Amino acid sequence: MITDKTKFIPRVCYEIFVRSFCDSNGDGIGDLNGIISKLDYLRDLGIEAIWLTPVHPSPSYHKYDVVDFYEIDPEYGTLNDFRNLLSQAHERGIAVYLDLIVNHISTLHPWFIEASKSPDNPYRKFFWWMTPEKIEELGIGKRETSADSDEVYPWHDNPGDEEQFYGMFWKGMPDLNYDSEELRFELSKIIYFWLIDIGVDGFRLDAARHIYPPWVEYNNQNFWWYFDYFVRNIKPEAYTVGEIWAPAAEVAPYFKNLNGAFHFDLSFALQRILIKEKDENLIAKLLESYLLFAKYNPLFVDATILTNHDQDRIGSVVANNTGKIKLAASVLLTLPGQPYIYYGEELGMLGTKPDPYIREPFLWTEKADDPDRTAWIQSEFSTLKNIQPLAQQEADPQSVFNHYKTLIALRKSEPALGQTIAPNLLNVHLLDDELLAYLRPNVDKSVLIIHNLSGNAKTVQLPEEKKNFKTVLFASDKIVSEVNSSWNLPPFASLVLC
Repeated sequence: MITDKTKFIPRVCYEIFVRSFCDSNGDGIGDLNGIISKLDYLRDLGIEAIWLTPVHPSPSYHKYDVVDFYEIDPEYGTLNDFRNLLSQAHERGIAVYLDLIVNHISTLHPWFIEASKSPDNPYRKFFWWMTPEKIEELGIGKRETSADSDEVYPWHDNPGDEEQFYGMFWKGMPDLNYDSEELRFELSKIIYFWLIDIGVDGFRLDAARHIYPPWVEYNNQNFWWYFDYFVRNIKPEAYTVGEIWAPAAEVAPYFKNLNGAFHFDLSFALQRILIKEKDENLIAKLLESYLLFAKYNPLFVDATILTNHDQDRIGSVVANNTGKIKLAASVLLTLPGQPYIYYGEELGMLGTKPDPYIREPFLWTEKADDPDRTAWIQSEFSTLKNIQPLAQQEADPQSVFNHYKTLIALRKSEPALGQTIAPNLLNVHLLDDELLAYLRPNVDKSVLIIHNLSGNAKTVQLPEEKKNFKTVLFASDKIVSEVNSSWNLPPFASLVLC
């Protein structure tokens, strides 16, 4: 049971793309009752919090263009189903974070339908409107593509209207304008509804760096101050984690008003390291980022990921190399932070863009007609031909699944690994850029981690001051061995010592 939420910072989290996870009613679409049926699985895996991608009514399959913030999309279930999910998760000690989209809505949302009727409509000021002449005068008609949006021309026509509306992601998602006090009041009602009336534990906040468009982006922090002020006054223990797809220096100021933020610099660095099989001073760069984050909030939570629902899956990034897939998990789950596992990563699921193919159905069993498996899309990457389903992996001690499960259990059992606030991390120099080593210091028991990033076996001689680390807490390959204070690591192996 989650008893003291003010002290409960989940050590291991799990992202669920709801449509793809588990189907409970045979319509081929994942749903809330499907998630409920797998809560025991998540608990046994060691998960302490789940982030649900949007569940609100929406015209799209991904549901990031919301039509109604107070309801559940009928494809996924009902509000009562959501309440049941929340209750069942809490009974198992699992927190639930709702994906809250505050940057934009759907053009089918009643607010935009009203706003599009006339410049005099009261809802007009909920959005950004401008004439083509004014857009040209300000030089804002075109934008450079970014990692989170490939929209070049963000201004869109409203038929019969002299003004265009701003939608950074695409024309079906008009951006909201929080200069409107009326809109801020509407947002406060939405926040209150989900935190208090329904009782979610917090929010994953979509597109947090884009609340205000580029020409007034200096207002972003003011908005998040307002958001945080309201949240803390109604539910102080609520957890907020932001999607700020940007370098660490740009992410850092968001920690003033958010508990956590996803570390995209780390995500991309891990992918490069796995591909090139060489360290790139990862620990030194992490320590620099921690100093930046702590300037704004000493209690910052570094939300770490390998990949998420907007990125090519890590299994495909490393060309389905099982050794590297396990190595990726070993690094993620032994570094500081609050790791988020994207559903199916624990199976080594594959997928590359376009987006639907990085969001393919979870593979529960080897049965071709498995009723739990969703069928909204024909899988191209994660099929029974190239991915072992969960049922088979559970029975295989050497599987990717059991590798994840073992590491998660280790992270939760060792205080040095599970520390989330004030990241405990020290660099360990082994004078070989094909090795990655670091210390997780702890007053009772410090832990030393060594990863062989390369496809070649390595003999590791510990520095003199680290030779007292002799007890193996974890070795990803049973062939890891010690000879005269040296450790022999097979390709892509990881070793955890105390």
